Amino acid sequence: MPVPKVGFLSGLSGRLLLVTAIFVLIAEILIFVPSVANMRLMWLRDRLNTAAAASVVIEGLPDQELPRSVQQETLMATGAKAIVLKKADASRMVAAVEMPPTVDEQYDLSDVSTPAAVYDAFDTLLFGGDRVIRVYGPVGETTTRIELLLEDGALRRAMLRYARNVFFLSLFISLVTAAPIFFALNRLLIRPVRGMTANIREFAADPSNPARVLRPSGGRDEIAVAGIHLAAMQQTLQRTLKEQKNLADLGLAVSKINHDMRNILSSAQLMSDRLSDVDDPVVKRVAPKLLRSIDRAVGYTTEVMSYGRMREPEPRRRFVSLRPLVQEVSEVLALDTRGDIDFVVEVEPALQVDADGEQLFRVIHNLCRNAVEALSQDIAAERRAVIVTGIRTGSVVSIAIEDNGPGMPQKARENLFTAFRGSARSGGTGLGLAIARELVLAHGGTIALVEKVTPGTLFRIELPDRPVPLDAFRHRA
Repeated sequence: MPVPKVGFLSGLSGRLLLVTAIFVLIAEILIFVPSVANMRLMWLRDRLNTAAAASVVIEGLPDQELPRSVQQETLMATGAKAIVLKKADASRMVAAVEMPPTVDEQYDLSDVSTPAAVYDAFDTLLFGGDRVIRVYGPVGETTTRIELLLEDGALRRAMLRYARNVFFLSLFISLVTAAPIFFALNRLLIRPVRGMTANIREFAADPSNPARVLRPSGGRDEIAVAGIHLAAMQQTLQRTLKEQKNLADLGLAVSKINHDMRNILSSAQLMSDRLSDVDDPVVKRVAPKLLRSIDRAVGYTTEVMSYGRMREPEPRRRFVSLRPLVQEVSEVLALDTRGDIDFVVEVEPALQVDADGEQLFRVIHNLCRNAVEALSQDIAAERRAVIVTGIRTGSVVSIAIEDNGPGMPQKARENLFTAFRGSARSGGTGLGLAIARELVLAHGGTIALVEKVTPGTLFRIELPDRPVPLDAFRHRA
């Protein structure tokens, strides 16, 4: 899969800078909204104050109309079309154009709420410019009110200049604010992420090279913890790859040995067949067992590569007497000739198991061989024994293999049933337990290590009977 090229704007750095600037601009907009409303109110109040100052002079004059020139100067000073002074119940036109214009909007500046000020400000910005408005408010702390009629074009132009200045100032502030945030986050986040990405790319190119494993930064933040986990995962992957390579090499070696071993066993099988013609009681008693062992060895060589293919042949299940099978395991292990290890079979003669006899033999043989090897290392024990018990409960047969040896080491417990890692002794491969588990699972059963109070190891196998098809049951009936 092609890896896309990361540019500045498409990478995290550019996006981080852009997002930071956008959020600062949003903050500036939230500040701009009330400020532009306040600017509009201040502009209108300034016009009212100018008109109020002019009205103070007019208050001292006799009740007569001002000259046209004075009115023009007063209107020019305030930018208004008309100025009206109201006191008590009387109103006086201070100055006005010859024909006062029609009023489009009117605003009372004596009491303006914030939402109303914001609404009026944006109404002027968006739709103003050619309207005549009426603005009125009190003169200082007196009861006198001043009223202006003016066009909102000058107000809108002043508001636009103010908005433009605020925009450029906000843009400058956002960039100045975003820059240090960008460089700080780039150093704290982006650079470590880029380093981890580069390490992953280099490790993928040569995962077996120990030098490609990430070296954690030693910090205590989330990225440092992620680096520690990544380094641990890479080390685990390297060990797994090494084990897989060893397994592949072992499979190649076993396939070569298997080819020659089958020829040797075939020759031994032919020679063993002639032993049955020897007229000797000992030979006649031993020959059948020898032939069965050789036949089993030939079968093993045929199926020895099945574990490397991650599968075992499907069980050929039938009801097998468990006690003779366990006794045959004892004979193969030659425990009757050793005398230093007792082999106790606590299985009823009538107990039968619905299983593949050869595969069940391999399971019990692997577990019993491990028990014998553990007992052989425990020289200090007075009475060493392997006990095999079997009991049927309904349609499930439970088989237990127990010994009173030193027990299973903690490392073997942590890697139980794992090939090449679950061995309980030095030099072991752990294949016995892995194969036993695979065969038991193929029968739909379970195998588990059972904790016990006394020293030793106890494995329990539970094998269920196959469901009986209805047609077979009717045929048998």
